[in-house]
Amino acid sequence: MKVDAALQVIGVVRSGHAELETTPIQAGINRAEQAVVEVDEAYSDGLDGLAGFDYAWLVTWLHRHPTFAGPPPMRQVPFLLRGQQRSMGMFATRAPRRINPLGLSLVRIVEVSGATVVFAGVDVVDGTPVIDIKPYVTRFDRPAGDPKCGWFDHVSIDEAATPAQLAVPPDRPPASLAEDIR
Repeated sequence: MKVDAALQVIGVVRSGHAELETTPIQAGINRAEQAVVEVDEAYSDGLDGLAGFDYAWLVTWLHRHPTFAGPPPMRQVPFLLRGQQRSMGMFATRAPRRINPLGLSLVRIVEVSGATVVFAGVDVVDGTPVIDIKPYVTRFDRPAGDPKCGWFDHVSIDEAATPAQLAVPPDRPPASLAEDIR
């Protein structure tokens, strides 16, 4: 099934990261670093009330990932499994190389002022288009109990880890890193 729908970019992230390989791979492991979403003036009224929330979901378009001929492979090697060269199904990863390259980041709202949102928890490069901002609501978003997280439950990760810091197998040249995903 194909849906013909246009996405509107509501703003852009301004962060201190220019390169994918040196950008932290997840907001949750880079909680202290701050960045800004510059919201288009046409949508700035939509920010009313957001300052009352501690967290929000940032939905982004992962625009800087390389384009490849054809659809992404359904099995890929995530950044966190580079050292093992272990592949997973795309939907069991947070891979940026997807059918629709959408990013989802849970960020802490630091300040909302005019058409800008200062947030903490940076995992995107400067200039990343923002598709939507949705408030995090504990009653709706936090599952009960201690949910399983598949293969992620068995991987250790350092604070603010970047793709460049993750292990690269000795038999694999660094030039192929652009093909890897999270």
